[in-house]
Amino acid sequence: MSERLSVGDAAPDFTLQDADGNEVALQDLRGKNVIVYFYPAAMTPGCTKQACDFRDSLDSLQAAGYAVLGISPDKPAKLAKFRERDGVTFPLLSDPEKETLTAYGAFGEKTMYAKKVTGVIRSTFVVDPDGKIAVAQYNVKATGHVAKLRRDLGL
Repeated sequence: MSERLSVGDAAPDFTLQDADGNEVALQDLRGKNVIVYFYPAAMTPGCTKQACDFRDSLDSLQAAGYAVLGISPDKPAKLAKFRERDGVTFPLLSDPEKETLTAYGAFGEKTMYAKKVTGVIRSTFVVDPDGKIAVAQYNVKATGHVAKLRRDLGL
């Protein structure tokens, strides 16, 4: 199981492919606040609800100076279908090797339907302009999470 990150930790850098196969690097977003959220699988009910909540809040998040990146183990082709089907307007990134998920502590043992399983731990982080973790939230709920995050950020 990977170590969990805490506020003040350096955010692990990553370069991942987006839904179109283009590389997106966290380092290229230095100087901005970046919301990085990890979700188990594109086109599942909870993940769709969460992505749509971020999509619907994107204008106000961007106006407040936040970029949004969604990361899952899905391949770029599936992410492209997800983006098109649900009108997702922020980058969805592919981490099939789960290296970034693991670096953020977002992959490991979790409880699902009262059973211990290994998988993606739905998690959200805010990376500050200096590349430090400003918010670290693990085991977040798919529904209502974006509203809670906005409250936590004072937005």
